[in-house]
Amino acid sequence: MSRHLTDLLARLQHQSAVLVTVAQAQGSVPRDTGAWMAVFADHLVNTVGGGHLEQDAIAAARAMLAVADAPPQTLRFALGPSLGQCCGGVVHLQLEVIRASDSAGLQMRLRQTGPVVALFGGGHVGHALVRVLGELPFAVQWLDSRDAIFPGELPPNVVCEQSEPVQSAVQHLPAQARVLIMSFSHAEDLDIVAACLLRQRAQADLRFIGLIGSQTKWATFRKRLQARGFSDAELARVTSPIGVPGIPGKAPEVIAVAVAAQLLQLGD
Repeated sequence: MSRHLTDLLARLQHQSAVLVTVAQAQGSVPRDTGAWMAVFADHLVNTVGGGHLEQDAIAAARAMLAVADAPPQTLRFALGPSLGQCCGGVVHLQLEVIRASDSAGLQMRLRQTGPVVALFGGGHVGHALVRVLGELPFAVQWLDSRDAIFPGELPPNVVCEQSEPVQSAVQHLPAQARVLIMSFSHAEDLDIVAACLLRQRAQADLRFIGLIGSQTKWATFRKRLQARGFSDAELARVTSPIGVPGIPGKAPEVIAVAVAAQLLQLGD
């Protein structure tokens, strides 16, 4: 679960709230259909876009909380001068009172899902990247050959797996996984890349294969992979170095932001 959903379900055990959901979005709008916010009497969880749109939604939600058995309602907002927002689109918000008894259904409705990112490597960049991806709509599988390398506390969308040899995990990744390779060893990196290319050769179902490192590292890897029988066309499926271009700096946090941006550019 996302941290927002975790927060909502915990608070809902003690007080009711109004769930505000973007039911329909047309044109230029702050959030897409399905975005949600929970309005408690004294607290907010998540957002439907901010600004006057959100202020008016909060006011309407708290008015509902003051009425016993308030029925659901749908409000239409045109994001123009009347709201002080110049997006120009139209948003329909659905408002409904929710209680602790609704928790199971809400967990299914609002559970954060997203593309799978298979992150190989528990080093400094791996740790930084997990912190960034923990706030983004991805399901992260964090893998390493070493035991006890993972931190005790993890974002809700991250699961860890110790695999030895680590490249054996590649065959079990879900289709369309985005693979990021940044282990503690160049030898392991090479084996993971080779396993990904073999899977691509057999199934062609990995969305992205990214290898951390310099152009010099990739040039060396290319020669070694060619010696293993991989063609230029197959090697072209590997992105190395990783991260959107134009972001200077080699600190783990900087690399993590650049790589996360690259993953977001891939879309669904």
